[in-house]
Amino acid sequence: MIRKANESDIQIIYELSKKTKAYMLKSGLDQWIGDYPKYDSFYQDYLKSGLYVYVKEDIILASISILEENDPPYLEIKWDKNHSLVIHRLLVDPDHQKHGIGMEMFNKAIDLTNSGYLSLKVDTHPDNHKMQGLILKMGFQYKGYIESINRLAYELIV
Repeated sequence: MIRKANESDIQIIYELSKKTKAYMLKSGLDQWIGDYPKYDSFYQDYLKSGLYVYVKEDIILASISILEENDPPYLEIKWDKNHSLVIHRLLVDPDHQKHGIGMEMFNKAIDLTNSGYLSLKVDTHPDNHKMQGLILKMGFQYKGYIESINRLAYELIV
């Protein structure tokens, strides 16, 4: 089940992000480096009502932030649409990957665009081939490279 995160979920999400980050680094992916993502990243997403969790048997297995577009680096790309939602910080517990949870989280983001948004946007690290595969599988189109943050940008017209 996917639901909006509550404030008590944030520490759990943060701990899950550290586990996911360690798994990514062990796999040779340095997408999340330094102290990113911080606890405050998730807290700010929660305050904007954009933080969601995937829960199974009362255990949080994944989270995603779905926010209105406002990222300055996104100005580097020529997008097809403006009034959009953006996916940030999708993470799935490494012990529960490859079970369709990421796809369900993307579908939640797509559902949220039905409230008047024209597209859904997402970016990922050039070396994150798993995420790129999921993004393309979900029907997104590649829009370009965001040089300032070393990310590949994608858009889904809804």
